Amino acid sequence: MPKPHTRSLALLSVSHACVDVYQGAVAALIPFFVAERAYSYAAASGIVLAASLLSSVVQPLFGALTDRWPLPWLLPVSTLAGGTGVALAGVSGSYAVTLVVVAVSGVGAAAYHPEAARVARRASRGSHTAMGWFSLGGNLGFATAPLLVAAVVATGGLRASPLLVVPALAGTALCVAALRTAGARPPAPKGGPGEQAGRDDWASFARLSGAIVCRSIVFVGLSTFLALYVRERTSGGEVSGTVALFVLYAGGAVGTVAGGRLATRFGRLPVVRWSYALTALAVAGVVLVPGPLLYGCVALTSAGLYVPFSLHITLGQDYLPRRVGTAGGVTLGLTVSIGGIASPLIGALADVTSLQVALAPLIALPAVGWFLLRPLREPAVPESVAGPEAEEGGQGVALESARSRTFRA
Repeated sequence: MPKPHTRSLALLSVSHACVDVYQGAVAALIPFFVAERAYSYAAASGIVLAASLLSSVVQPLFGALTDRWPLPWLLPVSTLAGGTGVALAGVSGSYAVTLVVVAVSGVGAAAYHPEAARVARRASRGSHTAMGWFSLGGNLGFATAPLLVAAVVATGGLRASPLLVVPALAGTALCVAALRTAGARPPAPKGGPGEQAGRDDWASFARLSGAIVCRSIVFVGLSTFLALYVRERTSGGEVSGTVALFVLYAGGAVGTVAGGRLATRFGRLPVVRWSYALTALAVAGVVLVPGPLLYGCVALTSAGLYVPFSLHITLGQDYLPRRVGTAGGVTLGLTVSIGGIASPLIGALADVTSLQVALAPLIALPAVGWFLLRPLREPAVPESVAGPEAEEGGQGVALESARSRTFRA
C-alpha cells in the first residue's frame, strides 16, 4: 500500500498555517478596532462578517471548479490575496474600505482550501493522522494570529498592519514548493469528474455539514468576543484577553493531531460525537465560571472544537467521493466561515444586554451538533486514496459498529 507523501504534507501544512493566520488575525484585530476607532460590538463583528460572508458563498464554487479542473495555481495566488487583505485592514480609517479589504482576504482563504484539501488528501493516502497534520498547520496559524497581531499592532498601531503580509509571502513560496514536490495531479478516473469510487451520500453529508455549522458558530463567536469577554471577567487588561484567545487557538495543536490518532483506534464518528458533547460542557464553563478557572474551560473548549476538525474533512470527502472538491469547499469553507454570519447577531445582543448573555446561546449549539451526528454511519474510504492507516481505519469502522450502542448512549 502507498504511504503518505511526507514532504508534500509538511509543506502544505506550513502553507496552511500561513493562510489561516489571516483568518485568526481578523478576530485578533477586533479589540484594536474597538480601542482605536471606537467601534461598537456590532460594528466590530461586522468586520468578521465581511471576512466570512463572501468566503462562505464562493468557497463551494471553488470546490466545484476543482472537481472539474486542476487549479494548482490557486494555492499561491490565494495565499497572497489572503495576506494582502488583512495587511491593508489597518491602513484606511474608512469602515467601508476596511470591510472591502477584509472581504478580499476571505476570498483568498476560500480559494485556497478546496484545492489544498484535495492535494493533501492524495498526499495522505487516506491516513487520518496525516490529514490531522495538514489540519494542524491551519490551527497553528490561528493560534499564532493573536501573538502576531499583538506584536505588530500593539506596538505600531493599526497603521502598522502592512507588516502582517510577511506570512503570506512565505506561504506563497511554500505553496509553489509543495506543488513541485507533489508533481502533476493524476487525471480523474474515466466516467466523470472527481473520484468515482463509491456513491455520494448527500443525506449524511448534509447532517455532517449541519453539525459543522454549529461548531463554526461557537468557534467564530468565541474567537470574536473571547478577548473582550475575558478582559471584563478577569479585569486583566489586554494581556488577559490575548492569552485567552491564544489558549483557544493553541489547543488545536494538540487536539487536531489527537483527533487523527483517536479516530484510527476508535473510529471517526465516535470521536467526533464525544468531542461535541465535551464542547457543550466546556462552553458552559467559559460562560459561567468566574476568575482564572475560566482559562481551563477555554482549554477544554479548544480541545472539544479541534479534535474533530480534520475528521470533518475526511468524513465529508468520503461521504462525497465523487465530489471531493465540493466536500472540501463545504467542510473547510462554507460551514466554517458561515459562523461569521452569526457574529453580528451576537454583537448586537451584547450591545443591548452584556457579552455574557450574548454568549450563553453558544452552550446549546454543540448539543444540536451531537444530535445531528448521532444517526450517521462510518463511510468507506475509497481505494484510490486508501493506505496502511486507512486499513486500520477500516478496523475502526468495525469497532464503531460493534460499540455503537455504547458510544451513542
